[in-house]
Amino acid sequence: MCLVLIGWRAHPDYRLIVAANRDEFYTRPTESMRWWPEAPGLLAGRDTGAPGRAEGEPPGTWLGLSTQPHGNNRFATVTNVRDPADQRLDARSRGALLMDFLRGAADRGTAGEFPGPEKYVLDVAAAPDDYNGYNLVVSDLRTLWWHSNRSAVEPSELAPGFHGLSNGTFVTSGGPSRGEEDLSAPQPIWPKVRAGLTGLREIARTDPGAVDRYFEVLADRTEAPDERLPRTGVPHDLERALSARFVAHTVHGTRASTVLVVGEDGTFEMVERSFGRMGEELGEVVVRGLLDLTG
Repeated sequence: MCLVLIGWRAHPDYRLIVAANRDEFYTRPTESMRWWPEAPGLLAGRDTGAPGRAEGEPPGTWLGLSTQPHGNNRFATVTNVRDPADQRLDARSRGALLMDFLRGAADRGTAGEFPGPEKYVLDVAAAPDDYNGYNLVVSDLRTLWWHSNRSAVEPSELAPGFHGLSNGTFVTSGGPSRGEEDLSAPQPIWPKVRAGLTGLREIARTDPGAVDRYFEVLADRTEAPDERLPRTGVPHDLERALSARFVAHTVHGTRASTVLVVGEDGTFEMVERSFGRMGEELGEVVVRGLLDLTG
């Protein structure tokens, strides 16, 4: 993912609200969101073209929900840290980082059990060079944790409120009911994150179940002015193109927009809209269900 906006316990009727865009090369093989036959209970898109994927390893993903009995639900998403000078071809796929959590990999905990989000991020933080740079967000729908392997900040539990991240090494956060001025981050807030969180918070305040309105936030193609662009080491014209919430560049752009809303009663709706080159609409997948939040 390249833009993730999260409302965590920010409304009395909604446990989790997520609006996210995945930006990727148009040529990278991808399959749309579905239930995975080889991973019962996993609902996610499939990244079938990830480099660094071991032979026989299942595809990775960029955002997923794992619905398990006895309250063992999982949510996870990841963004890359944009730094052209820090890319290893032999690094493990970041999609596998999500899959280990969503599937409850035995080497991260007791066999047959799911590791909790705190334990998981602490485990992966102990081996920061296994992957290229990432921001990882994981949750069991009881707590929500963030970690970046390119940040000096320790893995952190995210408080109730609103959180946004893109391709830097930090999270932007704000309280559940205050205005834009309370958004804070350890570095200058990226314009797409600030504007996205402002939109997300307004919808969560006035109409939190309005899935289409979250997609409107994700669809904005406004580029940031030059003086507000981050500096991540890519050419200036590409930096400007990537500053939009919805990216439509000639070779690289938004491939999927995903909205997930989970009610306090366990009902959920997860919707993915897929795109081709320059934002060509390819289709929509809608899944509704019921999660056990009592565990």
